[in-house]
Amino acid sequence: MVDAEPWASILDIAAGVLLVGGAILSLAAAVGLVRFPDALSRLHAATKPQILGLVLVVLALALSQRSWAALLLLTPVIVLQMLTAPIAAHMVGRAGYRTGDFDASTLVVDELAADVADAGRSDLPGSSDPIDRPVGNAARPGPSEEPPAEA
Repeated sequence: MVDAEPWASILDIAAGVLLVGGAILSLAAAVGLVRFPDALSRLHAATKPQILGLVLVVLALALSQRSWAALLLLTPVIVLQMLTAPIAAHMVGRAGYRTGDFDASTLVVDELAADVADAGRSDLPGSSDPIDRPVGNAARPGPSEEPPAEA
């Protein structure tokens, strides 16, 4: 049986290859999330292959539908994912760094250490001198604490 449109089978094969490639990249992202030891390592698995995998799957959908309406509906999916994933990864990375959820020995260059030290917090893993400064409302006595005696 011969297709009436010669490009139809080529587009179907291209859509299949893109779909399989996107599935493999998404699977690699999932394996990396489970396997990597800390938050900073997991960021690469959560963003880079996952975004590219999604782009490949959306392109496969657009090729298989062969309509401008489908492409118009799928474009915001890619754009919003490309805008939100790097921002989310950045925020998770900074939170992971500030909470100490990383292996300091694996860092080649620690570009955030100077900013954290300037902010007055050097109590992160790998720092040599912890500072006992009150942060936020920590200087106020709590309900169970006695206020400081006045002289």
